[in-house]
Amino acid sequence: MLESPIALDELDMLKVRGFKILLDDFGAGYSNISYLRKIPIDIIKIDRSLISRVANDKGSQIIAKNIISMLKELDYIVLAEGVEDAETAEILKDFGCDEAQGYFFSRPLHPTMIPDWLNASPY
Repeated sequence: MLESPIALDELDMLKVRGFKILLDDFGAGYSNISYLRKIPIDIIKIDRSLISRVANDKGSQIIAKNIISMLKELDYIVLAEGVEDAETAEILKDFGCDEAQGYFFSRPLHPTMIPDWLNASPY
């Protein structure tokens, strides 16, 4: 997509029309951070592979903290996926992560169950 000026123009047009552009799976496999300034992205979702060991591994904490810091300084909304426990959620919050998703908050729900979950959820 980075090689296609037409695709980049189309993304720019979507942003102008109010769409939010999200980059999924950041940090999974090969991630070239140089493209971050080329694509008109609003939200970057950090892959669970970078989040899963944050509570238990100092190296993972250092990596996550610095990635979140860098993305925030570049004015992105940062979303972490794969948050499985309260400790990981708190660490990410302390690092400045904007949003999180994972089984700690909820397992997948049938649409009819969402209102009850929203009313009962402390989040």
